[in-house]
Amino acid sequence: MKSLAQEIEGYSTSHLRKQSTRVTTVTGRKLVETRSGDDFHVADDTERDSDASCGFVQDLNLDLQVGAIRPFLLLSSQDAAHDIDTLKKFKVTHVLNVAYGVENVFPDLFTYKTVTMLDLSETDITSYFSECFEFINQASQQCGVALVHCNAGVSRSASVVIGFLMSQEKMSFEEAFSTVKNARPSIQPNPGFIGQLKKYHP
Repeated sequence: MKSLAQEIEGYSTSHLRKQSTRVTTVTGRKLVETRSGDDFHVADDTERDSDASCGFVQDLNLDLQVGAIRPFLLLSSQDAAHDIDTLKKFKVTHVLNVAYGVENVFPDLFTYKTVTMLDLSETDITSYFSECFEFINQASQQCGVALVHCNAGVSRSASVVIGFLMSQEKMSFEEAFSTVKNARPSIQPNPGFIGQLKKYHP
């Protein structure tokens, strides 16, 4: 099993789907990073938008869609996790952040847990399941609502939720995948995660 440090060291842009993110550096400079396979392009976007939220990374296409898996379990992207109105609308009390480099923005309002993982096929996602499931169950036992998110809400967080249903409700992979897909149609775990989930026997 690789450590997170080893996964980061072996990280390659070839693993990434086409994606554009907006980054505000600590100096206030705004950049738009676009990745597609091995291609990586950075454009300066400082003049177009002058509001500075230093160190904040935001997807250009806002995704506030929240998948209700169970009354106590929700799935979303980082956009919904950063939108206070969405969090209040769904009565969120706990937030499980399984992204890499995404901050928890309302620490005084919600109970957070960060489990940093990379969206790479070689990441051993099942090794993170125990602590993730414990947090989700904690929310449920406290009559709360847990929101699970990564960056886009399609691979890491979806895989965690699928694994949770397989573990806690004894669903087959197919049943769990279908349940999560129906709640959030955009999910698409990477091939490595799919393979691990199919072999997962809690």
